[in-house]
Amino acid sequence: MAGEDCVRKRQSGSTTTSKTPENEETQRRPENERSFQNSSNGRVDVDHVITRKMQLIAEAEQLKPAFMKEVDSHFTEFVNSLVAKSALLDSSSSASLFPASCSEKELHKAKASRAPPEHGKIFTARRSLLDELFEVSHIRTIYHMFIALLIVFILSTLLVDFIDEGRLVLGFDLLVFVFGKFPIVFCTWLCMFGATVVIPYNLFVWWAKAYYTSSHRVIRSLVYGMLFTLFQTAVLGFGPTYIAVSYALPPASRFIVILEQVRLVMKVYSFVRENVPRVLSSVKDKSSTVPIPKISQYLYFLFAPTLIYRDNYPRNPTIRWGYVATKFAQVLGSLFYAYYIFVRLCIPQFHNSSQETFNLRGLVLCIFNSILPGVLILFLVFFAFLHCWLNAFAEMLRFADRMFYKDWWNSTSYANYYRTWNVVVHDWLYYYAYRDFLWFFGKKFKAAAMLSVFTVSAAVHEYVLSICFGYFYPVLFFLFTCFGVVFNFTLNDRRKGPFWNVIMWTSLFLGQGVIICLYSQEWYARQYCPMENPTFLDYLKPRSWSCHVKM
Repeated sequence: MAGEDCVRKRQSGSTTTSKTPENEETQRRPENERSFQNSSNGRVDVDHVITRKMQLIAEAEQLKPAFMKEVDSHFTEFVNSLVAKSALLDSSSSASLFPASCSEKELHKAKASRAPPEHGKIFTARRSLLDELFEVSHIRTIYHMFIALLIVFILSTLLVDFIDEGRLVLGFDLLVFVFGKFPIVFCTWLCMFGATVVIPYNLFVWWAKAYYTSSHRVIRSLVYGMLFTLFQTAVLGFGPTYIAVSYALPPASRFIVILEQVRLVMKVYSFVRENVPRVLSSVKDKSSTVPIPKISQYLYFLFAPTLIYRDNYPRNPTIRWGYVATKFAQVLGSLFYAYYIFVRLCIPQFHNSSQETFNLRGLVLCIFNSILPGVLILFLVFFAFLHCWLNAFAEMLRFADRMFYKDWWNSTSYANYYRTWNVVVHDWLYYYAYRDFLWFFGKKFKAAAMLSVFTVSAAVHEYVLSICFGYFYPVLFFLFTCFGVVFNFTLNDRRKGPFWNVIMWTSLFLGQGVIICLYSQEWYARQYCPMENPTFLDYLKPRSWSCHVKM
């Protein structure tokens, strides 16, 4: 009887354990999930496995956009907060100059009498955006598509030349023409660079030492300031322009000379603008030493891909020479890309433009036909210069801050586009034109400061094009000062969403079409309708409006 009682207890215990939560959960599972595990004969049902896997993949795809958006927002907030904290830490040293015991009146007086704000751009080690994006296979495929388009241009040109000439024409007459007289270009650059290395640096050193010991500081500062202005206007300003015009350099050769002229003028100004307040501050604090940068630091800055001077920049430990070679090869490829765009899309369209009278219908057709080559040229200028050229020099100099541009293609406003298209030039305009204007006139004149920056930028762009093309046709200046200003205030940062990105791209396409169309028409009009003794007004009057050649 005792044995039977033990057996009954074991059976009741096994019955109790069979009703655990796990077993109850198994019993509550849907019939399809239980059949998903085992079929009637005990084998795994493959169809149910595949179905369940596809359901999980679909759920993951639905969650991925929200997850990526959340990660992106948190990462952006983290980076912004990190930059803000670093800026606060950087400015804490200046705040420590004012003791806590100072009254508010004394602090306000000291703030009003201080020099312009010196806490400007913060350089950090970071990669270029395209280098990061090209690691994604989808973005790299777009790059491959542009290479395929180049191959199509090459094949089209070779086949047409073979049909017309009966042989392969491998000459690059256009490239040879636009880059002609290169020895003069090299000698001009060598003189410009040599003068920039010697004269501004020594002028600053002599002024700093004299200012530290002299009792007539204002007079000496005025004298050295006049010498510096004379160097900027005569040596770097008038000299290269005179050589480009008097020697009749071709367009691309003129671009090299004039762009180097503008670059050196901006760099020299940044060097003086960043170091003069340091000398004034050291004299005011009665420091025993004068903060004069080394010539090696100044020379490094002249080659560095930035227009903001610092004594030291973040540096990479090594140089990737393979990366440098790749970037220069991409610059060369972009140059040939531009050649085939002009040969296949521009020259056939504008070569005979002077045979037709200037009318509204022809102008509209010209603008819309010029959009494709204009946009391609825009992409090539961005990729070849802002990405490849600057990254190549940054790599050779181990310059670690590679943020030469931002994601301008995602802009939903022209205000954001102007900030992100060319960060190198934007930083110079922001810190030395916009901020100094506000420091001098007050923060109430932000609109006037912005208009002054637009005017300066438009004038410099038009100056470069006028000298390089050999005629004054202020199309770009008009687009900058009129449409650019209007779009900057109307399509501002409050405009968000894909619709405004489409509007931005549409207006950008039309603008590129206008630039390519009007400047090309004017170029060929001046070739076909030259004037024997042109006056100064003849250089200002558009020739394409009246030139009509019967051929």
